[in-house]
Amino acid sequence: MCETKDTKSAMLKGARLRCPQCGEGRLFDSYLKVTASCDACGLDLTPQRADDGPAYIVILLVCHIVGFAMHLMYKSFLDDPLMLALILGGAALALSLALLPPVKGMVVAIQWAKGMHGFGARAG
Repeated sequence: MCETKDTKSAMLKGARLRCPQCGEGRLFDSYLKVTASCDACGLDLTPQRADDGPAYIVILLVCHIVGFAMHLMYKSFLDDPLMLALILGGAALALSLALLPPVKGMVVAIQWAKGMHGFGARAG
């Protein structure tokens, strides 16, 4: 029988941009490029298929945050809507770029913990 993997701790490790198995090795070679294997434990990370999932999640989060902020800031910028658009656009860009790596790390960690896309094939 296969060992069970704790999804929550794997997601926390992925959000910290660390290997979902050991929590020590780096998960990414560059900004969003997943490394081929963990430096510390040797976990093969090539089966991951995060694709567009993290981007959709980040868009959902950022749009809700910026949409809520728009309602709070509307009256303050009633005379200057361009400034409101620039502030919220800049905030949306910064939030998106900051959230993409941790969200992608969590998606890869979920795939590893659940044995998806070939992660579980070698365990049995």
